[in-house]
Amino acid sequence: MDIASRAAIVQMVDTFYERIGRDDVLGLIFNDVARVDWAVHLPKMYDFWESVLFGTATFKGNPLVVHQALARKTALTEGTFSRWIALFHRTVDDLFQGPVAEEAKRRASMIAATLQYRVNVDPSGRGD
Repeated sequence: MDIASRAAIVQMVDTFYERIGRDDVLGLIFNDVARVDWAVHLPKMYDFWESVLFGTATFKGNPLVVHQALARKTALTEGTFSRWIALFHRTVDDLFQGPVAEEAKRRASMIAATLQYRVNVDPSGRGD
C-alpha cells in the first residue's frame, strides 16, 4: 500500500522517530543533545511531510534554522545524515510501496543533502 493519507504519514513519522529514538547514534542526538519534545515535534513532522508529499500548506517552521542551532551543539556529519536517510528509507520500505513512497524517499534524500550542505559547507546561506 502507498502513502495516501495523513494517517499513513502519521504511521511513517511515528515509526521513523521511534526507530530514531532507539538508534545508538541518532537517538543520542535527538534525545540527549536536542532534547526533542516529541509531543511537539511529531505533529510538526506530520504537517511537514503532508506539505511535502501532498502539497498542503500545513507546515510552519524553518528546518534549516533548527538544524543550524543543533550543529552548534553537536557535529552533524555526513555520516549522521547518511544514517538518518538510511533509516528513513528503511522505514518507508518496511511500511509502504508505490509512487508516493518513492517520492518520500527521493524528497528526504534531497532535504538531507540540502541541510547537510547548508549546515556544514555553507552555513551563511550565501552560496559563496
